[in-house]
Amino acid sequence: MTLPRVLVLMGGPSAEREVSLVSGEAVALALEGAGYPVLRGDISPDDLSLLDGDFDMVFPVLHGPFGEDGQLQEILEERGLKYVGSDATASRLAMDKYLAKKVFERSGLTVPPGELVDEGASRHDIEAILGRLAGPWVIKPNCQGSSIGITITGDVGVACGAIEAAVKDYGPSLVETCIKGREFTVGVLGCAPLPLVEIVPAEGFYDYKAKYLADSTRYEFDIDLPCELIGKMSQAGLDAFNALGCRHLGRIDLILDGAGRIYVLEVNTLPGFTDHSLVPKAAGRAGMSMGQICSAIVLMALDRPI
Repeated sequence: MTLPRVLVLMGGPSAEREVSLVSGEAVALALEGAGYPVLRGDISPDDLSLLDGDFDMVFPVLHGPFGEDGQLQEILEERGLKYVGSDATASRLAMDKYLAKKVFERSGLTVPPGELVDEGASRHDIEAILGRLAGPWVIKPNCQGSSIGITITGDVGVACGAIEAAVKDYGPSLVETCIKGREFTVGVLGCAPLPLVEIVPAEGFYDYKAKYLADSTRYEFDIDLPCELIGKMSQAGLDAFNALGCRHLGRIDLILDGAGRIYVLEVNTLPGFTDHSLVPKAAGRAGMSMGQICSAIVLMALDRPI
């Protein structure tokens, strides 16, 4: 079988650019190691010249706005280019945390109570929202990834200030009741869940530093829970992935509270491929090398048998 020429896109214009560069290089090296001809390139909404090159398919490794929110996917679809990852519709939906929550709820999944704060909301509006939601609260930009701009607090004054700052810096922002419990993530490859991972930050919550910079975060595969509950969490992740219409790969973040309730937080349609990233770790646990993971995803995007 002739292997396709793959254009790996990395970098991009979002706040997650540095992570994207590391992830993209890891993907490019893995594909080259598996024998694929690889082109590397950066891209932005103002410079799409790379898409005029000689290649068979695109492997976007772009996180955050433009690369992961459906904009790039729509451009690739308009040009008739095959590419890795969810289509434009699913990508837009997954990036919009509030809309995704509504889809999860309609699909019978449990999500943290939350409301969207739009631009132009007054302090009175914000205080009313906080009054309707049990604290402490999680405040996060509605359309960002990698825990960028997140605040967790039980103080009303701090929460109001954090919401106003998030809306000013990032636009509409989501306020949710903070669910206390254990953090898990489910990677999806194709149509099947990868081994469940428990995330244990050394301190605080699983923020940008814990995800990409700290070596103290623990990732546990030997989980001290009944097999039935582990299976339910994996199924919840897969159900969330399918509810949004995602394809090829993804990562779904979950919380298990003290009463055994499983909360779906969000779906990441283009998860990272750094040495801290969880989809490669989970696939490795299942016996797959980085080359095998990336090759499998490429073949899915080409509609070829794996």
